[in-house]
Amino acid sequence: MAKTQLNVRVDEGTARAARERATARGISVNRYIEELVRQDAGEAGHAFVEAAADFMKRYESVFAEEFGAEREGRR
Repeated sequence: MAKTQLNVRVDEGTARAARERATARGISVNRYIEELVRQDAGEAGHAFVEAAADFMKRYESVFAEEFGAEREGRR
């Protein structure tokens, strides 16, 4: 996979924390940041799926009433 370079500016405390956490995990700061972004993106995706499932639960009867006969081939 091709890599793209990003340049970000953070305060010294944030930079120090990133270095310390990366070192504690035995990985580079680049890899640490990459993993954080992937985790965050995954959590957003997970939150979307949960919200969609909740929506379907709430409105299941409305969808069944509106589209149920069509799904069964009776419309």
